[in-house]
Amino acid sequence: MNALLSAVSADAGTGRPILDAATREVIGHAPVQTVADLDAAIVAASAAQPAWAALGHAERSRLMRLIADDIDAQAEELGQIITHEQGKVAGAGEAHGAAHWLRDTADIVLEPQRIGDGAELHYVPLGVVASIGPWNFPVMIAVWHIAPALRMGNTLVIKPSENTPLSVLALIEIFNRHLPEGVVTAVSGDREVGAALASHPGVAKIVFTGSTATGRRIVESSANNLARLTLELGGNDAGIVLPGTDVDAVADKLFWGAFMNTGQVCAALKRLYVHDSVYDEMVAALAERAASAPMGSGHDKSNRLGPVQNPSQFDIVSRLVDDARERGARIVTGGEPAAELGPLFYRPTIIADVEDGAAVVDEEQFGPVLPVIRYSDVDDAVRRANGTEQGLGASVWGADADAAAQVAERLQAGTVWINQHGGVDPQVPFGGTKASGYGLEFGVEGLKAMAATKVIRR
Repeated sequence: MNALLSAVSADAGTGRPILDAATREVIGHAPVQTVADLDAAIVAASAAQPAWAALGHAERSRLMRLIADDIDAQAEELGQIITHEQGKVAGAGEAHGAAHWLRDTADIVLEPQRIGDGAELHYVPLGVVASIGPWNFPVMIAVWHIAPALRMGNTLVIKPSENTPLSVLALIEIFNRHLPEGVVTAVSGDREVGAALASHPGVAKIVFTGSTATGRRIVESSANNLARLTLELGGNDAGIVLPGTDVDAVADKLFWGAFMNTGQVCAALKRLYVHDSVYDEMVAALAERAASAPMGSGHDKSNRLGPVQNPSQFDIVSRLVDDARERGARIVTGGEPAAELGPLFYRPTIIADVEDGAAVVDEEQFGPVLPVIRYSDVDDAVRRANGTEQGLGASVWGADADAAAQVAERLQAGTVWINQHGGVDPQVPFGGTKASGYGLEFGVEGLKAMAATKVIRR
């Protein structure tokens, strides 16, 4: 056990066992904390917040850069925990990415806005921010929540996913080497703790990344205290491949837009609409890449794909593929577990000759599966792409960038990429539409979302 993991693991007799995603062996024990622990954390965060805000932007940013340096220094150990818990290849990459994101957030400039004659719009701290995070990018998404909250003078209480608590606890261990007591606290608990955090009267803001169903419950829970919300919820991102597309030029980007992190990405490409003229060529190109993508333990850096993180998600992936097969869809490659690698590995799967209405198209797979749907009319493809309650991301692929941009303008999604899919940037706002949530993260808009507004008139 590495030193960072030892520092955050509970005793076997008192903690909850956490399993390696690939081997299902116990890697450590998460503390089992309660609503009483949560209450204490929020009291401490409330007490620490005024002094933290009083430090000012420059000092808070300086401390954030120190923390980023420490995360980089600990990236290998932190990355090992990420790979154990989440299963991804080279978890150190996520750790380094989190450090980069923290620095970029520290560097963003947000000045008071002058309005008219003698008025200024200021952004001031909210108080205590509640963060509820997912299991697919436990450290990176935690930093997405923490960095703007701290930068704007808030304190924060974070509840990590029950599937990946040790990664987040290790991250917060690094943060708290540099921060005053109470500024950031992690509470490792069950759904009862998460529900109590969402409804807590001491919380001024809730930021949540996860499923649409849980997001709806958070909205209901927050009603009594009117906490502000930023919700980045589920996605069923569509891609549209236009006629005339050079398949060889885009196939790699398309494949990894769908299969990065073994498809366990909220804004991954989840369904691909391909024009008749290039359909067969595209299916073959994607299948070739799926069949040859190295899959196995994330600790072996020669692999590119890891396991599905947990049994519940593995069952969803299996169900969706089995349903497509029963409907007569063509399983071009994959379509079955890779049991020789471990209990939660599923072969990268390309499904062709499938239509809207099949569960694998209509539902979010969140795993290594991509349905490829044939179309002949671009207007029809746009209609079908928009025919979902989700609206997180989408993409358009084609040789004519102007034509692709015209299609992009018609797609109902918070972000539409052209000839790429899923890339995010700490300077570029990101958020969903429809049932994929609301509120913006990242960049100046992300800082504003972590603040209250105050107008001063002279």
